[in-house]
Parts: sequence; structure tokens; C-alpha cells
Amino acid sequence: MIKLMITGGTLDKHYNELKGELHFPATHIPAMLKQARCRAEIDTQQLMLKDSLEMLDTDRELIKQACVSTEQQQVIITHGTDTMVDTAKYLAPIARNKTIVLVGAMIPYAIKQSDALFNLGCAVTAVQLLPAGIYITMNGKVFDWDKVSKDKQAGEFIFNVDSR
Repeated sequence: MIKLMITGGTLDKHYNELKGELHFPATHIPAMLKQARCRAEIDTQQLMLKDSLEMLDTDRELIKQACVSTEQQQVIITHGTDTMVDTAKYLAPIARNKTIVLVGAMIPYAIKQSDALFNLGCAVTAVQLLPAGIYITMNGKVFDWDKVSKDKQAGEFIFNVDSR
């Protein structure tokens, strides 16, 4: 069984046509898993729905405690891309016996041409195949948490040995 923890991020944003803004009325994860015809056993847990730029260390502590307390050894965390590496670093000390994969999207699932469904599928596969540790999967790639950074100009994650 895979534990999928939902924290928000662009992946889960909805477009409010009345205000012209992106917001979080509910998660898209159940619909995404259904659309993808995912047959992996997944137990979802919504921890929060936040933009990662608004995430505090108290939020990261909540994520950390959820990871520690879950019985599952395979954990996926949906997360905003702007501070995904920060959260991965916060979780690194607890990853001895668990495989934890953080995943997000550059374009919300609800918007055409989104990368969210593809990225989530990559995370579901990665968490089942990788050894214990903390990883980030984006753009069809899997990165060690401490060897990746977000290239804001290109809108993608890149390998970076100096990102510690």
C-alpha cells in the first residue's frame, strides 16, 4: 500500500472564474487517480491545501509527523514546486526506512496541457521501485532530494550537485 499525502501546490489549484484567481476549494487527487486508471493500492490523506510559498516550518513538521506515523513504507507527497526541495531537506533525517517521493506540477491539473497527471504517474511508479530515501519526481525524471533545483527560467527541475 502506498500512502499519498496531499499538501496542495499548483497541482491542486482550481481556477476561480469569478475572481480570475487560482485557489484550493478541494483536491483533484481522487479524480486524477481515477482518470489515470491507477490500480496501485493507494491510501490518500489530505494534510492541507496550501501554496508552497505560504508553507511554514509548522506545516513541514506536520508533514514530517505524518510520514513518521504512517505504517506504509512508500509515501508520495504532493507539494508546490517553489519550496519542494526545502520540504525534502526537512524530511531527510527521517527517511531511513521509507521511500518518500515529492511531486508537483508547473500547470494545475484543471488547466489544459497540465503536467500534473504525468508527474503523479511518475511518482506512483518511482515510489514502488526506489530504495529508501527522499526523492523528487518532475518532468519524467527522478532526482535525489539534495541534487536537484528548480530552474524558474526553464520551468523545470534540473540535476544540481551544488543544491545542498
